[in-house]
Amino acid sequence: MIMESLFSEETLNKSIERLNSLTTENVRLWGKMDVAQMLAHCNETMDVARGKRSIKRGFISYVLGPFFKKEFYNDTPVRKNSPTHPTFVMVSQYDLDSERNKLIEHLKEFHKGGEAKCTDAPHGFFGKVTKAQWGIGMYKHLDHHLQQFSA
Repeated sequence: MIMESLFSEETLNKSIERLNSLTTENVRLWGKMDVAQMLAHCNETMDVARGKRSIKRGFISYVLGPFFKKEFYNDTPVRKNSPTHPTFVMVSQYDLDSERNKLIEHLKEFHKGGEAKCTDAPHGFFGKVTKAQWGIGMYKHLDHHLQQFSA
């Protein structure tokens, strides 16, 4: 099975369509964030994937990360209510349109830069992953949150 990746133009376009379908009326199916907070959360994670921000790995990630690493880029869905790194917990109020536009720009730039512009840094929990795995994992994360709001 070929995994979807944000490096794929088809996956990028489909993701943007799904993002554009979101409104403040979208109700979460799980979790605590509203739709604008979810978009802000995804923006923060894209900063990491694009190498614009780094996350310090905690001790537990060195112990457990290797056991769960394949979940970042395999075809199993992200579990609902999975733990979130404290840095990515969004509790402030955000503007949906602003966060959506910012995320679409992140996705376009990530896609355009391809693997060459993707971070070399280890994932904050899973550790060392390839650039191809970053493309898959970031799509998988985005897809999880779009499904959270029925998009």
